[in-house]
Amino acid sequence: MMDCKRVAKLASTTLVLGSVVLALVACSGGSRVRKPAELVTVSNQFDLSPVWSTGIGSSEPFNFHPSVAGEAVFAASHRGNLTKLDLRTGEKLWEVSVPDRLSIGPGSDGRTTAVVTTKGTVYAYDETGKPIWNVSVGSEVLSEPVVAGGVVIIRALDNRFIGLDAQTGVRKWTYQRQQSALSLRVGYGMLAIGNEVIVTGFAGGRFGMIAIANGGLVWETPISFPKGFSEIERLNDVTAKPSMDGETICAVSYQGRIGCGQARTGNLLWFKDFSSYTGTAQSPDLVFSSNEKSHVTAFAVKDGSQAWENTQLTFRDVGEPLAVGRVVLVGDAQGYVHALSQANGEMLARIRHDSSPISAAPIAVNGLILIQSQGGKLAAYSPK
Repeated sequence: MMDCKRVAKLASTTLVLGSVVLALVACSGGSRVRKPAELVTVSNQFDLSPVWSTGIGSSEPFNFHPSVAGEAVFAASHRGNLTKLDLRTGEKLWEVSVPDRLSIGPGSDGRTTAVVTTKGTVYAYDETGKPIWNVSVGSEVLSEPVVAGGVVIIRALDNRFIGLDAQTGVRKWTYQRQQSALSLRVGYGMLAIGNEVIVTGFAGGRFGMIAIANGGLVWETPISFPKGFSEIERLNDVTAKPSMDGETICAVSYQGRIGCGQARTGNLLWFKDFSSYTGTAQSPDLVFSSNEKSHVTAFAVKDGSQAWENTQLTFRDVGEPLAVGRVVLVGDAQGYVHALSQANGEMLARIRHDSSPISAAPIAVNGLILIQSQGGKLAAYSPK
């Protein structure tokens, strides 16, 4: 029998979100057996042709994303290797060794690249890989830095947002959130919109917009509310990065809801009961997300009506989705990348990127799809 009090403690101390979610499902009365669905035969109707691949180094047990700025890709490993690559060829332009292990992938605007160690020290490098400054933020950091508008934004685990000058590391501002009674100890994704604002989720089923220049809260909106009797049942954090297409922004909470609203005001257009810790992806008409059973679902952006649901990837622990062209791409825990039709959810194609989990969202940039596995394989593919 699982000790659910111990699970509650894990929810506020663990480093790996997937492990906590599996435990939470068991404690909330869900299925204790998570046998991954067998792969169905697919006659590929969509092609991801390899362009280049390279080894970055393992990020396990963390979830690292690469960062793209201009014609360069920045990627890192848990051991502290930080690499800049040519987007088109995968050629390593420079590689540096950060003095300590890293807890999350890099953030970069092409001029300043920032990484954060497991001890909460931020290291910054210029476009040539030369170290320019380092500063401690006094807390563990599990969220990727955002570098935009001349500011390096750090989200600390103690609910502080810290804006550091990108050239000097001098602190420009701090925005403090109230501590929650219980929250998942994971990275909360931040979506930068130009050089002006970031949108991010908060504990307790809320998400909001923060000004990059001064750390001021522009707006904050509840997407769901805690429900249930135990602390575990009441967990409903918005941990994943919200998505945006045009003037519409969408977000989803764990054990809560999915919804879309107006990006300028945060006013929700609709919300539906749904639970996800992998986030959302958008097309102009649909928003896509997968629940903790790895069922991928599409909702209409305008009113939240369900367009389709694909259950073929049940318990394969799919990662963050990417909507690109006519497909939705999701990786899984066995290193496969699956392409689903945006129109009806049909499985259109599958490739084997690696044998290790793919939890980070693929990135679509300049006609390429970038995928990084936890095992450290970073590759670019050409979609056709």
